[in-house]
Amino acid sequence: MKFEFHDHQIGSLFGLTDDIKKYVKQFTMASGTINILWNRNSEPVTVLVDGMPIQLLANQLLTTTYLHHVSYERTEAPLTAFLFNREFYCISDHDSEVSCNGILFFGTQDLPIISIPKAQERKFNTLYEVFEDEFSTPDKIQGDMLQMLLKRLIIICTRLAKEQHIVQKLDNEQIDVVRKFNVLVDTHYKTKRKVGDYAEMLFKSPKTLSNLFAIYNQKSPQQIILERLALEAKRLMTFTDKQNQEIAYELGFNDPAHFSRFFKKMTQLSPTKYRENALISS
Repeated sequence: MKFEFHDHQIGSLFGLTDDIKKYVKQFTMASGTINILWNRNSEPVTVLVDGMPIQLLANQLLTTTYLHHVSYERTEAPLTAFLFNREFYCISDHDSEVSCNGILFFGTQDLPIISIPKAQERKFNTLYEVFEDEFSTPDKIQGDMLQMLLKRLIIICTRLAKEQHIVQKLDNEQIDVVRKFNVLVDTHYKTKRKVGDYAEMLFKSPKTLSNLFAIYNQKSPQQIILERLALEAKRLMTFTDKQNQEIAYELGFNDPAHFSRFFKKMTQLSPTKYRENALISS
């Protein structure tokens, strides 16, 4: 099953399918989308994200963006997917409505896997049915209705993500600082590598950020910045034909040797060795 809403005038897309592996290439746009993947099976399902296998258990959801390289080659059971592009619903522009940036999407932390509690399974299944019903009503306000339903889905998922991934010691203001930091790092990691740069943009002191992340998780703000840089380096090595020197310059390193030392420190492998291993794995 595959449903699609596409506004040709503005290039917006929203899609829904109960088997993304089967239908992913049949959507008007197969790239540049944000995805909410939902395992509605009773058995686990595997998805490759940036070359790494991610296992979703029954009634778990995973969110990815157009920055990720997602592959379904190891996905054996049907996987439900909601997909949309920025023209359909820009989560940055609507962040004040859904507060999901830096938690569900465009975060620098590990990919958020959300478990649907037993008590909320009916809510999710009902919302899924309402999405299906809306696709059977192709009128002038169908896009608005689908956008409203998507907004509801994002809000519900964000609430669960906060409950399951953010320690209860943080208040709403502190959570906002964490997610805004995540988004800023995802935006500026190539040019800004000091915690002080981000603290200044957030009107906080570097010490305040460090203390906050000590509560939030085990990674320091500096580690998060460097890991984001290393992640992009690995993506470029795995999914492009760019040479190490090109990648170094693209990531803001003036000296390729400096980049090599940085990469080996972060991954325990030289760029050349990492490429060799990635080639063998593929």
